[in-house]
Amino acid sequence: MSKFLSKRSALMKPSPILMLAAKANELKASGLDVISLTVGEPDWETFDHVKEAAIAAIRAPGKGKYTPSNGIPELRSAIAAQVSEDLGLKYDAADVTCSAGAKFVLFAALQALCDDGDEVVIQAPFWASYTTMIELAGAKPRIAICGASTDFKLTPQILAKAIGPKTKVLLFNSPSNPTGKVYSRQDLEGVAAVLKDHPGVVVISDDIYNRLIFDGSRVAPHILHVAPELRDRVLALNGASKSYAMTGWRLGWAVGPREIIQAMTNYESQSVSCATSISQYAVVDAVKNGDAELKKVVVMLQQRRDFIMAELAKVEGIQAHRPDGAFYVWMDVSKFLGRKTKAGKTLTNTGEMAAALLEEQLVAVVPGVEFGLEGFFRLSYALGNEKAKQAVDRMGAFFASLVH
Repeated sequence: MSKFLSKRSALMKPSPILMLAAKANELKASGLDVISLTVGEPDWETFDHVKEAAIAAIRAPGKGKYTPSNGIPELRSAIAAQVSEDLGLKYDAADVTCSAGAKFVLFAALQALCDDGDEVVIQAPFWASYTTMIELAGAKPRIAICGASTDFKLTPQILAKAIGPKTKVLLFNSPSNPTGKVYSRQDLEGVAAVLKDHPGVVVISDDIYNRLIFDGSRVAPHILHVAPELRDRVLALNGASKSYAMTGWRLGWAVGPREIIQAMTNYESQSVSCATSISQYAVVDAVKNGDAELKKVVVMLQQRRDFIMAELAKVEGIQAHRPDGAFYVWMDVSKFLGRKTKAGKTLTNTGEMAAALLEEQLVAVVPGVEFGLEGFFRLSYALGNEKAKQAVDRMGAFFASLVH
């Protein structure tokens, strides 16, 4: 390690998902017909009325200036009203902080909550950036393995074993990235019962996909639906990227106890200063007026989900687990570990398997090892059915070519 770099810099690994996406884009740029199922990014456009709100803000005097570090008042009020309706609890603008993307909001939350040596419980499979973000806060990830036997969900029994004397935070995600699984109210009641026995544990609820669910509900079940008494230690995180197709606009938020919100805002003020002003004005419109278009998006995603699941069912040897929300399929490819490629290379892990799939069939996926659970691929189906079918056909050909 360079004598100039800090010890902390050794923890700053690049995002594996963004690296894989970049590799796929490089191959595309060279003229190859690559199909990428890597990045969780909507392929539909930001809603037109949201774009128009941004253009109006650009043209309006004074709206391109610095904003409060926690966000413009009208955005915080709109978010507070939406979350109040979603959760059935009253929140005010003072309970909200907004910053440069939900990812940074989560980073700020961990910085505000964690001291050196604290532990943060996360379930595997988990979003690939969680562990590094926890470590950069000086804390340690305490990983609770949640396999197929529990439908990849955290059970009360698993959670009770994972919580220890140094546990400060439970970082929780539903609908899940990478599985697309949604916790039911009954699931959440079990989780809440354990948390009631551990009053020192703060819950960070990563709700970024909570409006992309396929059971006809407006919003996914939430731990505060079943245990509103936990309100004083639940931080609800969300953002505009997924539901409103605004990944590049970089606008996320947190709603929760004011003491935590204020600490996060202080961190934000000393780091990024504030989120982009134009994005904030645009997201006001998305939050207030985006429901009609969002309903159409959910119908489209459900149709895509059903299509890709039907195609994957034709591939011998894999098991695709049906998602309830988001836009990912969690696919078991463990039967092919240990097999050899045409070139004679033995595939000992899913990282090697994903690399071989990209090389031989020009399909990019994210290996399960990056989500803390070996033997799986995560596929994003935020793309059209034609491309999805081509990708699945290529994967089928790849798996069929592997030999013992």
